[in-house]
Amino acid sequence: MDNNLRRERRAPNRGLYPEVGSARPLIIIPTYNERDNISEILPQILHYPQFQVLVVDDNSSDGTADSVRAAMLDFPDRIHLIEREGKLGLGTAYIAGFHWALAREYTHIFEMDADFSHHPAALPRMLHASRQADLVIGSRYVPGGRTVNWSPVRKVISRGGSLYARTILGLPIRDLTGGFKCFR
Repeated sequence: MDNNLRRERRAPNRGLYPEVGSARPLIIIPTYNERDNISEILPQILHYPQFQVLVVDDNSSDGTADSVRAAMLDFPDRIHLIEREGKLGLGTAYIAGFHWALAREYTHIFEMDADFSHHPAALPRMLHASRQADLVIGSRYVPGGRTVNWSPVRKVISRGGSLYARTILGLPIRDLTGGFKCFR
């Protein structure tokens, strides 16, 4: 699906792609001390009316959950929050988010970071692309893709991991280690 996103990558579309049937998309955003970022990214996501957001916060000490609760006052039906009792990690945050989403019958589940390494403008394109795939990956390694604040070592490890997995598994996907995904 990498290739479809590459072909569709253009200047952000301020209009919306047609909704995918009766799609109920949910974006899961795990957080730990992301107060400033979450306050900025939520309004950008909610610009697109078909999306809802679930923030899974790992007991941030900077008031991330407080910022989410404040945003929930303006969007009570579109922003949701799971507060966990400690820093339990990214993987378990996604597991908790997927359980929550599936129990509520969301049709599309997105994984997205709060730090703007994944741009909200790509969400409608990914939802649109999901009409032809069960998994859409927002790749860092296509024209227009990027990484934010990464050291050269981290870039080499990421690209190397993707190349290794792609070679071993025989998959035509450029970015197997990325965290910007849409599951249908």
